[in-house]
Amino acid sequence: MKPLILIDNFDSFTFNLVQLFAMAGQKPLVLRSNTVLSEIIDTEPAGIIIGPGPDDPRRSGVSMEVLEYFSDKIPILGICLGMQCIAEHFGGKTILSPEPVHGKTSMITHEGRGVLENIPSPFTACRYHSLCVEIPEKSPLCICGRSEDGTPMALFHRDFPLFGLQFHPESFLSEYGHQMALNFLGVL
Repeated sequence: MKPLILIDNFDSFTFNLVQLFAMAGQKPLVLRSNTVLSEIIDTEPAGIIIGPGPDDPRRSGVSMEVLEYFSDKIPILGICLGMQCIAEHFGGKTILSPEPVHGKTSMITHEGRGVLENIPSPFTACRYHSLCVEIPEKSPLCICGRSEDGTPMALFHRDFPLFGLQFHPESFLSEYGHQMALNFLGVL
């Protein structure tokens, strides 16, 4: 079986994500964001999760290179910083959130697309971020989930199996994280 790679952007939640995906059926191989791209390519991954982290996409190590190389080849899920990386890779911007939210829950309203398929709308999710994404109108990315204040919380690519979640599905305060993991594993 080809590995599922989790890019660790030096975040304290990385191994909660490992546990979430292991419980859903596939334990990710964790590679730090200071790994060189060739090492990731050599693993011949089935899919990649770009994990959360404390910085912004411009300082996310190999994460942007991963998108450059793999975005049209294999499924990718970006979580928090990972979603911001996907947005920037496809012409979006990372901007300050209307309000920093760290360890707070929000109701997420969504369209049931991408990794949010078969999940009730709205649902509760835990957020840890002070940045969010802004997607231009003519982007190949679609916002498919938002918080109560309109902040983008989920996205997908129109043509490739690329998905982003601004919230943390691995948090015990988030509902349906297991189903989101199953949904992503289902496209590998």
